[in-house]
Amino acid sequence: MDASSTEMVGPNGTTVERRGDREVVVTRWFDAPARIVFEAWSNPELFRKWWVPKSMGMTLHDCEMDVRTGGKYRLNFGEGMDFFGKYLDVAPPERIVWTNEEADEHSSVTTVTFEEQDERTLVIVSEVFPSKEALDEAGGAEEAMHETFAQLDELLATLR
Repeated sequence: MDASSTEMVGPNGTTVERRGDREVVVTRWFDAPARIVFEAWSNPELFRKWWVPKSMGMTLHDCEMDVRTGGKYRLNFGEGMDFFGKYLDVAPPERIVWTNEEADEHSSVTTVTFEEQDERTLVIVSEVFPSKEALDEAGGAEEAMHETFAQLDELLATLR
């Protein structure tokens, strides 16, 4: 780890690491095969069950996801709060890469990889921002990943 890198390990084993000035990497092992974890990330009906941290009190009103290379997504939380972008690369059950376009010039690109080993899956989420300022402005969204991944764990337990 270099001097510009910081790392935190959460209560459920979620690791959040800031790498350099423009990247945040979140890692977590899940007790499910990669195909099932990938399905939870790519099926809108499953995705909406775990993606929004319950403690935030937000409701995901609409979840449109065309998870294929060149497809688009839009997550609507009401009152004009939308998250949207396009899928740059989708390789089931190994990788999903998408843009986060709602922040205009501060938009990031997210890459999620799924690495299976002995019926468990290591999920690695890398979010790369165009500048240090854009990452700083995005704030602690990675903090919510601890709760979000705990919710994903609960869902995966029902899918095995």
